[in-house]
Amino acid sequence: MAGDTLTAWLKRFVPEPMAMSHGERVRAGLGIVIGLGLTGVVCSLWTGNVLTAPLLIAPMGASAILMFAVPASPLAQPWSVVGGHLVSAVVGVTAAQWLHPPLAAAAIAVMAAMLAMSALRCLHPPSGAIAMIAVLGGPKILATGYGFVLVPVLLNSLVLTAAALVYNNLTGRSYPHQAHPQPAKPVVVLAHDDLAAALSAYGEALDISRADLDALFQDLTLRAKSHK
Repeated sequence: MAGDTLTAWLKRFVPEPMAMSHGERVRAGLGIVIGLGLTGVVCSLWTGNVLTAPLLIAPMGASAILMFAVPASPLAQPWSVVGGHLVSAVVGVTAAQWLHPPLAAAAIAVMAAMLAMSALRCLHPPSGAIAMIAVLGGPKILATGYGFVLVPVLLNSLVLTAAALVYNNLTGRSYPHQAHPQPAKPVVVLAHDDLAAALSAYGEALDISRADLDALFQDLTLRAKSHK
């Protein structure tokens, strides 16, 4: 009994791995290398001085994993990336200039960035780190003021997103993501309001679009019927 309880408890913290084939891992890994490498090169050429400018900021690494490894995620879409980074940078710089002490300003900046991104439908988790960097990034970041929003944040975001657009589509992944087509005659027709009500009753945000959820439901229903 104790062993079963421990196993069940561990499963809550160590979930089943996300379904990703070996080929998909390689595809995503190459995309990350190309995307981040291209972003660094372009930003270096843009600024012309690798010694004084923060060319490739750390949150782009987290963004790259989302954009190339799970490009179907609503959190990885172009507007989520560019809009989320831009909004968070503005919020972070504003917090750095008007709020004290820095630790409190950083926490408030991340909270405000999350609320703003949610309202603007561009929620992107790595952007929270951008809000923190704007506050806690040190004298060079603070000295740039709102210039930090444009370079490196916006520049990094645009180049990385462009790389993801090209690479994902060349390797057979729709980006911006489009839901898989549903069968010509759906087994069960789900009303938009019913799907929205079910997601609301679930009580937690799920990292999948309603269109993908509907398409997955139709596929699973067809597979279940074929086994009867």
